[in-house]
Amino acid sequence: MTTLDAYISLISPWSFFGMGRLEEIARRHRIKLNVKPVDFGAVFPASGGLPLAKRAPQRQAYRMMELKRWSRHLGIPINLEPRFFPASEKLAARFVIAAELTGGRPFELAHAVLAAVWQQERNIAEVGTLESLAAETGHHPPALAAKAYEPGTLFRYEALTQEALERGVFGAPSYVLEEGEIFWGQDRLDFLDRALAERATSAA
Repeated sequence: MTTLDAYISLISPWSFFGMGRLEEIARRHRIKLNVKPVDFGAVFPASGGLPLAKRAPQRQAYRMMELKRWSRHLGIPINLEPRFFPASEKLAARFVIAAELTGGRPFELAHAVLAAVWQQERNIAEVGTLESLAAETGHHPPALAAKAYEPGTLFRYEALTQEALERGVFGAPSYVLEEGEIFWGQDRLDFLDRALAERATSAA
């Protein structure tokens, strides 16, 4: 079975825009999808990128235009200036990783966290919010929270960040096929879809 790793930021609107289509592509092509939250605060300086607040005003203004365009194009409404943005995503990432480590639903939880930021005006830096999102996605909040706070879960988050850098990831979201081909950005999902279709044809 083909494996696809999705390196995402849990406060990225672009990661949010891609989640539904990514899930559909994985289902249709019957691939194994791994969602991997990454600390892009560490990735950007190591790969030549800048966090949003440090980007030139022209780039920030264009980002807003693109958010409006993609929101309309995809039919996915978002709050362009959400109340709790930016917010620390580190604890949310540990919750998603905890879901993976306990056999839960990491993709569903990650999608819910992103929706909480971009549609629901919820603060994902608060443990109470994350426990609510855990319950809403079929997890047991106390157990998931306990796992999230374990040192091993933090180590896994740091390891995923290093893994992303070693595989050439520099922006969110990045979708990486098992042999290392990178598709950066939710606007590259069509190319990912075609690549998987070509694989299926070649294997037939």
